[in-house]
Amino acid sequence: MVTNNYQHILVLAFAVKEINGNPLLLPNLTLGFHIYDSYFNARSTYCATVLLTSTLERFAPNYLCDHEKNLIAVIGGLDAATSFHVATILDIYKIAQVGLECVSVWFEYGTSASFLLIYGPAPVMNDKTPGLFFYQMMPKESLQNAAMLSLLLHFRWTWIGVLVMDTDNGERFLQMALSLFFQSGVCVSNIEKIPMHVGKDLENWIIKNAKLYDVVMDSTANVWLVYGESYTLAFLRGFSYVSEIRDAIRKPKGKVWILTAQMELASVLYQNTWNMEIIHGILSFTMHSHHLPGFHAFIGSHTPSSSREDGFIRDFWQHAFSCVFPNLVTGEVEGKVCTGEERLDNFLGLFLETRVTGHSYSIYNAVYAVAHALHAMSLSRLKHHVTVNDESLKTPDEMLWQLHPFLRRVSFNNSAGEQVSFDENGELVAGLDVTNWIFYSNQSFSRTKVGWIDSQAPLDQLLTIHEEAIQWHRWFNQVQPLSVCTESCPPGSSKKVKEGEQFCCYDCIPCSEGTISEQKGSMSRTPFFSADAFLFPSCSDMIDCYACVDGKYPGRNKDLCIPKDVHFLFYGVPLGITLSCFALSFSLITAMVLGMFLKHHNTPIVKANNRGLTYTLLVSLMLSFLCVLLFIGQPQKVTCLLQQTTFGIIFSVAVSCVLAKTITVIVVFMATKPGSKMRKWVGKRLSTTIVTSCSLIQAGICTVWLATSPPFPDADMHSMIQEIILECNEGSVSMFYSVLGYMGFLAIVSFIAAFFARNLPDAFNEAKFITFSMLVFCSVWLSFIPAYLSTKGKYMVAVEILAILASSAGLLGCIFFPKCYIILLRPHLNKREQLTRIK
Repeated sequence: MVTNNYQHILVLAFAVKEINGNPLLLPNLTLGFHIYDSYFNARSTYCATVLLTSTLERFAPNYLCDHEKNLIAVIGGLDAATSFHVATILDIYKIAQVGLECVSVWFEYGTSASFLLIYGPAPVMNDKTPGLFFYQMMPKESLQNAAMLSLLLHFRWTWIGVLVMDTDNGERFLQMALSLFFQSGVCVSNIEKIPMHVGKDLENWIIKNAKLYDVVMDSTANVWLVYGESYTLAFLRGFSYVSEIRDAIRKPKGKVWILTAQMELASVLYQNTWNMEIIHGILSFTMHSHHLPGFHAFIGSHTPSSSREDGFIRDFWQHAFSCVFPNLVTGEVEGKVCTGEERLDNFLGLFLETRVTGHSYSIYNAVYAVAHALHAMSLSRLKHHVTVNDESLKTPDEMLWQLHPFLRRVSFNNSAGEQVSFDENGELVAGLDVTNWIFYSNQSFSRTKVGWIDSQAPLDQLLTIHEEAIQWHRWFNQVQPLSVCTESCPPGSSKKVKEGEQFCCYDCIPCSEGTISEQKGSMSRTPFFSADAFLFPSCSDMIDCYACVDGKYPGRNKDLCIPKDVHFLFYGVPLGITLSCFALSFSLITAMVLGMFLKHHNTPIVKANNRGLTYTLLVSLMLSFLCVLLFIGQPQKVTCLLQQTTFGIIFSVAVSCVLAKTITVIVVFMATKPGSKMRKWVGKRLSTTIVTSCSLIQAGICTVWLATSPPFPDADMHSMIQEIILECNEGSVSMFYSVLGYMGFLAIVSFIAAFFARNLPDAFNEAKFITFSMLVFCSVWLSFIPAYLSTKGKYMVAVEILAILASSAGLLGCIFFPKCYIILLRPHLNKREQLTRIK
């Protein structure tokens, strides 16, 4: 006998006694009940169910002759199998269930009804039992599945084991609940089946228990979810016996056991002395229960002598007080004699809990639900002037469905002040409690409510848990247990699922360059639900690294984003100061050369090779040096528009002047030949035409550039990892290279012309110096392109500035340094006779 289940019988008797003593509820009716034990056996359950449907105290199927004691409801189904077997028989007679294994509720001078009230899990029905009305005295299973998932996510338990009964309900649980777990990031390490019945073969039972014990202890999961029936815990308590036997071989690990609401602290007699340390700290979902006024006093007055019709009390009494009653036949006694006057309330807690359990409370509400439905039906008949004793209303066929609408609409407040009602599916509208079971060395235990599931609360507030009130298994040293396949990846790394493993098992790999993971993966403690589909957000560890938003870059450890510094080439940095000083210095030198040439403008060396072109070239070179200043400083709209176009046009003028000088030398040489037609081209008109036309072509290219896709200020977020580069975006890269290409074309033409004219027999022939200057110019700009493309940020601007300075300085030095040398240091050579003498 399972002694703790005896409370169910006492609560049933207590409820019936209260109802019969209440003149306002069923004043003209008297409720009674019969209790049959199913023995968790289909044959016994079928037999008991047939007894319910026949004349009481007689086994005559299909025959009813007792009109004073009629069956109105069956409270059956502590476990799903019992409910299914009962339903199979009741469907034949069109009698339905409410829920105890099995209890028939009847009343004198009453009627018949067809309802099954279930206070355990609902059975998995098939097409052979389609017509029964089930009234389930426990919350709907979908709520419990959501509660289990909420609890797992709350404590971040993503690696669990599952023990499930080898029944249809167990298979249904695996299909429904586990799919939710997988979708929410919870993986299952093991799914183990618990045998449906222990049976009489104790040795075989211990062997099965030992195998299951080894699987559980070897598992890396510290949390095990147990879905079973009322007697499943008796099997689980067998682990205590196995652990004691194997204590010398292996030290048992602590596990967190999560039990479903249909399970009870049940054990058979020989288990009462077993140590329950291994299941210490159980977390279970239990049905709401409240203190029932007067129930404790009722238990205290319940003795074998005062309850002679109780067929279970003698067995319970012998187990509770370790005594025996004299044999009714022989009168022989072996051991301590039970007097029947022992005080039951002195032993509450060891064999019978002091508080009303959730299952007992459900039985209490089930009896009252039937009574209130009968009361409502009686009032309805009186309203239509029909008496309950009317013989025409006593036939089962006529009364088959009359109680059903009243039971479905029943709603009342019980003696504990709690409202009881059913939803449209015949399921109790109620929540669940989260209970922590604490076991002591003297085989006693206590239960602590550490949380609850409120079905009426908003869906995102379904679970309320008080972590500080939970006592974990002593193996965990009162630290919240961790149950994951792989520890959370540290910041700066990401998950890589192991090949062939579940997604909860992974390796941690460093984030790739330019990405981060800020913190360890976390789970949402407040899951989000949507209707009956429980949609939880991703609550696993950080799945992958991610790039920082614009304006930030990854830190050294790749665990945070650091704001980027804003950079651009400005005068406050050494590079900007150096380049601007070079630009100003070269422009000043060019101005001094121009001044020198203006001062000595009548000297032969200045007048040779077109004095006007020399002045124009010097001015353009000076402006080239000064246009470098447009590239330094924070990019603005105006400076971006002027940078490339100004540089391109000025340089084109300079190179055009060099080209004009070269062509002038060639034309002058050719004009000296007798009968040459080139004499008409000698003069300023040719050089002016060359400079103007070549410069206008470059100006046209720049105009098209500005009109179609002009440069603009931009911020480069990606070229440099730690910097934001403020720069001028070219707008059109093709137009930018068109400007450079045209300038290069002029330089190449000038170089070729000067190269062929370098040996012309003319006084102070500039072609040699122009050839060398163009060689420097082309070398600089050919080197510029790869250097420009290979640098980033402000250094790109610096490369272009250096190219401008180097090419301009090359022209200035190669062309004008020899002339300045003669003007300043060899003035005696700056004479006409000297120049004409040098052939």
